[in-house]
Amino acid sequence: MAARVLGGALTVLAGALVVASFLMPNKPDFRPAVFTRIPVEALIGAVVLTALPRRPRLIVAWLGGIAIGVLTVLDVLDIGFYQYLGRGFNVILDWPLFSDAYAYLKDTLGGAGALAALVVAIALVLVVPAVSALAVVRVSNVMARHRTTTTRTVLVLSMVWMTCTALGLQVGGMQLASDHTITLLQYRADNLRATVRDEREFTKTAQDDAFGNTPAAQLVPDLRGKDMVFTFIESYGRSAIEDPVMAPGVDRTLDAGTQALAKAGFHAKSGWLTSATYGGSSWLGHSTFMSGLWVNNQNRYRTVTASDHLTLTEAFKKSGAWDTVGIMPGVQKGWPEAKWYGLDKVYNAFQLGYKGPKFSWSTMPDQYALEQFQQRVHGKKHDKPLASFVILTSSHQPWAPIPKMVGWDQLGDGSVFDAIQKAGNNPADVIADSARSKEEYGKSVQYSVTALTQWLERYGNEDTVLVFLGDHQPISRVSGNHASRDVPCTIVAKDPKVLDKIADWGWTDGLRPAHNAPVWKMSSFRDRFLTAYGSTPHPSKH
Repeated sequence: MAARVLGGALTVLAGALVVASFLMPNKPDFRPAVFTRIPVEALIGAVVLTALPRRPRLIVAWLGGIAIGVLTVLDVLDIGFYQYLGRGFNVILDWPLFSDAYAYLKDTLGGAGALAALVVAIALVLVVPAVSALAVVRVSNVMARHRTTTTRTVLVLSMVWMTCTALGLQVGGMQLASDHTITLLQYRADNLRATVRDEREFTKTAQDDAFGNTPAAQLVPDLRGKDMVFTFIESYGRSAIEDPVMAPGVDRTLDAGTQALAKAGFHAKSGWLTSATYGGSSWLGHSTFMSGLWVNNQNRYRTVTASDHLTLTEAFKKSGAWDTVGIMPGVQKGWPEAKWYGLDKVYNAFQLGYKGPKFSWSTMPDQYALEQFQQRVHGKKHDKPLASFVILTSSHQPWAPIPKMVGWDQLGDGSVFDAIQKAGNNPADVIADSARSKEEYGKSVQYSVTALTQWLERYGNEDTVLVFLGDHQPISRVSGNHASRDVPCTIVAKDPKVLDKIADWGWTDGLRPAHNAPVWKMSSFRDRFLTAYGSTPHPSKH
């Protein structure tokens, strides 16, 4: 009796597992209604398995179960990617991102925590298909032993499914009759074809450049003599300025920065740009902004960085009137993209003299990186003005621990941050708590903005022009599942002629863009900027 009860329970559990696999969402939506529908795929599978002889039935059951398990793993990957990157998993392009994810976990949770996460992930990838296959085999054996009952049950459920489809019956706002797995398979097939097609088409797009053949003398003539600083603040998105949790503190910081800079003679205009990425993959935002192309996946990034498509920093270098430099505290390995960006010199994480502690993923506080930029490059005498590309990292997730501002003359080699780092929050405590993540994210943006505006107030002059923006919105746990992809973008200068050139853009005065300020695709900025400052288009086509 005990054996029969246990066997029956296992069969019910196996059947529930199979049905749940067919209904498994690929987005973070686990309402009960999702799993209380009738999957047509289960009905089709039952018909096929019941009709087959024993040996073919077992082969089909094993293969089908493994396939269901693989699809379940892909659904889980989709959920993770939607949570962190605001999109599904691309089976062609996204495999390289797992090494970045492991490095991030190592910096956040430590080596042991990252290794444990890796072991769990590998185990799930192996176990889920195996368990799915065992479940399908067990259910198929039971159906074969009770062929008549199975046939009648499937017939009744099929009639119910068709009736629900015809009448559009719903449960919890969802269609009771489900073809979820078939729809997802079609979506994945379409996505594969679109990825392959996009690769061919974007290669041609990257070869066409409105300013590709512009003579040196006709590139940004209205900015000659200006020290240009293009700066990205990590994860600085629209949510930081408009979300009710983060906005009060961030907005106060932006308003205070606007006033402090105004006293120093600086003025600013701000608007919104829609980023090509979300939650992460910052390099896609950087390359989109600098190239004027929509670089929204890794393949496009590889294509454009291997091309001769003109970037903003390369445009200044090509003019012959500027030297170029990159300040990249987040770069910890070879970075061949420097050539594409047109950078004469790059300072990575190991070339800025930092001896202090890491702040989770961030190798050094933004204030320190900016001070080193001043000491090593910006503050030195040079024959030509500079066009600088600066990436700030302190507002990178998990937003714990967060640096604090110290006296600029106390920065030294960064050892001053030891006590601040030790007194900060534990990343594991923040990353698992959505409310705390929001609060700490807002504080990190306040820190980065403060460091940047104080640097400009302290070291900027009549010829300094600062362009700063976010690379993308923070992950959905902070910005919300339906957040926009917008990021703020600001241009700051002392020379009134600089901002007069963009008077027709409709941007908001100050560091904080108004809610109804213009929203442009990030890829449109390069051409608008080059045109505003006197560049003459001379297209190149291949």
